[in-house]
Amino acid sequence: MNYSYRIYPNITQQQALKEWMDICRVAYNYGLREIKDWCNSRKCMVDRCSISHEYIMPADLSFPNEVKQLNALPSAKKVFKRLSEVPSQVLQQAVKQLHRAWEGFQKIGHGFPRFKKFGQFKSLLFPQFKESPVVGNHIALPKIGIIPINLHRPIPNGFVVKQVRIINSSDRWYASISIQCDVNVPNPIPHGHPIGVDVGLNKFLATSDGVLVKPPKFFKVMQSKLKLLQRRLSRKKKRSKNYEKQSILVARVHHTIDNTRKDFHFKQAHALCDVGDMVFMEDLDYRTLAKGMLGKQMLDAGFGQFRTITKYVCWKRGKFFGEVGARGTSQECPECGAEVRKDLSVRVHRCECGYVTDRDVASGQVIRNRGIALISTDGQSGIQNAYADGLPGVDKSQSRSKSKSRKGTTRKSKK
Repeated sequence: MNYSYRIYPNITQQQALKEWMDICRVAYNYGLREIKDWCNSRKCMVDRCSISHEYIMPADLSFPNEVKQLNALPSAKKVFKRLSEVPSQVLQQAVKQLHRAWEGFQKIGHGFPRFKKFGQFKSLLFPQFKESPVVGNHIALPKIGIIPINLHRPIPNGFVVKQVRIINSSDRWYASISIQCDVNVPNPIPHGHPIGVDVGLNKFLATSDGVLVKPPKFFKVMQSKLKLLQRRLSRKKKRSKNYEKQSILVARVHHTIDNTRKDFHFKQAHALCDVGDMVFMEDLDYRTLAKGMLGKQMLDAGFGQFRTITKYVCWKRGKFFGEVGARGTSQECPECGAEVRKDLSVRVHRCECGYVTDRDVASGQVIRNRGIALISTDGQSGIQNAYADGLPGVDKSQSRSKSKSRKGTTRKSKK
């Protein structure tokens, strides 16, 4: 688990940390340059060379892999004395970060690693400690010393500190502490009351129990202030002191928007876990939806982050989380299963069977029904369920759209 804390280094410590980040950036770029040179030397045609230029390297030269570049660091420190200022393990982590990006390009399909410009390397990783670096209200780092830390929540008993990442975000410093405890945590199993959650732009979320939450629109609220600060930034001379000061003000507004959105997502995820034992959401690719006409509103809501946070909170609190197919959830009746075609302007679901409800609530109920059908297997038929429509072993099942919810709501229901 990762715990994030605010730290307060003094001016000398801040300058040292920024200098280390720049040194790690140079090492990262140097390693990437070796990889690109090796790749370009293998692109020459068999029968001819390029008209402009060609990389010529020995044919038996091996690829500059992670082990080879890590072994070259001690000799590089003798030539470039600046590398000796950074702790050895921190410098090694910069090279390892490069090769994690290279593996993502090779195996996962990420883009080719890019060079880091000045100021783009924003974190340092301290991967190993002999004993806990957190003592009281301070954290001790090698070659830096003791830094005050806002320990707003203590490290739980039985957990040990494995590594610490120092992050510089909008001229504020944070310590992301990774803690570990050797225990087995079983995955939550389906049980209890199910909830289907439908997210959208008109309503941030609508649950199958009829709870509606308005979209907060974090970016839109701060857009006028951000526009003013960005206009002032565009009039400053680049790389000047005033330009740096103004860029920090712009970054802090973005930082505030990000923190406010994440806090809202966590609160909504905990509220969902308070009223339900099984949470089902749609399996949508929000990155594709963010490229459309309403991409700005999609990114402002942060649906992908909300789904990831909800999944984590459900795991942490022992609630079951599932994803169902999203095709046709708004065009299906949760009562009879018939197809009811309607465009986006129609916000009320009306079916020939007589069932009438809010369009988003009906989608949440369809998601809930699909989630129950997804977990309805013979191996799970003996699980006690507070609401088990469609599960094997249930003689009489109630109407799928009339499940009784627990007391408590995610937010005040919209009347």
